[in-house]
Amino acid sequence: MSMNSKTYLVQDRKTVLSTLWIFVMLNMIFADIYGFMYPGFLQGIMTGYAEGLEITGNLLLIAAVMTEIPIVMVLLSRVLSHPINRWVNIMASVITIVFVIGGGSTKPHYLFFASIEVACMLFIIWYAWTWRKHEQQFKSS
Repeated sequence: MSMNSKTYLVQDRKTVLSTLWIFVMLNMIFADIYGFMYPGFLQGIMTGYAEGLEITGNLLLIAAVMTEIPIVMVLLSRVLSHPINRWVNIMASVITIVFVIGGGSTKPHYLFFASIEVACMLFIIWYAWTWRKHEQQFKSS
């Protein structure tokens, strides 16, 4: 088997991880979009409350930081070196899973999207965990 064949067979984990984070991010966005369509949700936001929580600057800052994780992981998955990349993907997935489960709604549409997001992030954890350094030697430039 030639080096080009091996290169073709070995997936570029950086690209796959980055793409998985895009998938997670899109699911998060659409979960929120459907949430806005839920009867009474927008009226609640207009009064300063969302599902019983007061919307404060600190709440929005926490939400912004937590939603920034998948966004930044799209880039970091592509640029970080192997050992750092593995651990950052694992840690970012664990933190985001806690956010999705702990900070989410119990509405059916959200539970659906959250289950997809969590399954994808569990796959990211496994995929990063099983990523071995020697795989990179087959990459061509």
